[in-house]
Amino acid sequence: MGNICRSPTAEGVFRQRLRDAGLEHAVHLDSAGTHGYHIGKAPDPRARQAALGRGYDLSGLVGRQVGPHDFDEFDLILAMDQDNMTNLRRLCPPGLEHKLRLFLSFSARFADQEVPDPYYGGPRGFDDVLDMVEDAAEGLLEEIRRRRP
Repeated sequence: MGNICRSPTAEGVFRQRLRDAGLEHAVHLDSAGTHGYHIGKAPDPRARQAALGRGYDLSGLVGRQVGPHDFDEFDLILAMDQDNMTNLRRLCPPGLEHKLRLFLSFSARFADQEVPDPYYGGPRGFDDVLDMVEDAAEGLLEEIRRRRP
């Protein structure tokens, strides 16, 4: 959908994980929405506040939309939910479907494969998203370590 809550939260958390692991220069990372909502906008203030409360700075992030070049540029393209996955499958060039995964497929603690959109809920939703994203970020970091030569 848009690119102001879940995806930038995941980007901010994972950027920090990469820095902590000394891998920030080894991984190219970006977040994007599957719709054109919020292009050029900063992450939702509630997402920024919740992230900052856990030590993640989302202030430099700007919303953008997934484009055809993303499928060539990135090894993994991660969706937060099935609706976004469906949109990504429609955009994905033939032969590159193997790059698509749900972000929570890397989670060890959360059985549900979808990160819920906190946009229309209260502050607790943004904390719940952070819980899920932090857990999946650890699994994703392990996957990247396994893939590295």
